[in-house]
Amino acid sequence: MEYEIMNLRDRPELKDGAAAWFHAKWGYPLEAYRESMEACLAGPCPVPQWYMALVGGGIIGGLGVIENDYHDRKDLTPNVCAVYVEEGFRRQGIAGCLLNRVCRDMAERGIDTLYLLTDHTGFYERYGWEFFCEAYGDGEAEPSRMYIHKAGEERI
Repeated sequence: MEYEIMNLRDRPELKDGAAAWFHAKWGYPLEAYRESMEACLAGPCPVPQWYMALVGGGIIGGLGVIENDYHDRKDLTPNVCAVYVEEGFRRQGIAGCLLNRVCRDMAERGIDTLYLLTDHTGFYERYGWEFFCEAYGDGEAEPSRMYIHKAGEERI
């Protein structure tokens, strides 16, 4: 199966569809995604950024880079967020390609360290991420796992 990994800046016409897609997957307000994507498209700042995996023009996966992914460790920034691949396309390396692309692109933009908050264990380590600490998501009673990635640690 052929898919394309792209940055929203390469296809700005996908902004509204991408915002709706991420909103449908994660339930955060549609307008929050739109605003973040508009900020991505508006200027040269490295954060925020949005990436998608496309098949035939349709989004099958994606992730973003934002300052803080709704957690209590405001000092750990920027964060990879909203990592998602459609169920029928999982276990094909798409998430890994997205993660590697975002890490490479962010390093080229001068950001060598990224963070990611998740409840998954074992997945992100495959792509050069390391457990860093626990952090509490906004309104969460239990901590989640905070991962760190430093430039040059991509894996396939």
